[in-house]
Amino acid sequence: MRIIDEVFALFGARGSGAYFGEAVSMTEHALQTAHFAHAEGASPWLELAALLHDVGHLVEAVPDDIADWVTDAQHEEIGSRWLMPRFGAQIAEPVRLHVPAKRYLCATDAGYFAKLSPASVQTLKLQGGPMSALEVTGFESQRHWREAVQLRRWDDRGKVAGLATVPLSQYKDLIQSLAEKA
Repeated sequence: MRIIDEVFALFGARGSGAYFGEAVSMTEHALQTAHFAHAEGASPWLELAALLHDVGHLVEAVPDDIADWVTDAQHEEIGSRWLMPRFGAQIAEPVRLHVPAKRYLCATDAGYFAKLSPASVQTLKLQGGPMSALEVTGFESQRHWREAVQLRRWDDRGKVAGLATVPLSQYKDLIQSLAEKA
């Protein structure tokens, strides 16, 4: 199966589901995150990472109701492992680091926590809460940490009911092109 077909099959199978306590579907959230990346002039690699940052939720099932989550789903790790052989580190690494980026921003940006949605606050607790000073230093030593922080900020914004974005089909050429370059 071609990578483009795999991506579209994942969104087709699970993308219409509610995005865990938010007012958008998983597909809408992905498209909105990519929309904000594109609007800010992100590289094609980072724009595709924004689109696919939650692919771990599409690959592996978790409870639909966020209230039923008792442990972290580790969707960033699952997604990164799925993305790495298909697209390489330029996409997989920011995806792997986008949850640690939330923890990082909670530790380093005094106003960040107040901007989190209630669902993100709940998952933050399961993900370990704000980073310690030692964890901040370790995070900043990661090659793609800056891209992950950008991705995280777009992720946080991509939860707007009714926001107009391009359809998923508009990403077909980008997905195919970057898969071929990987």
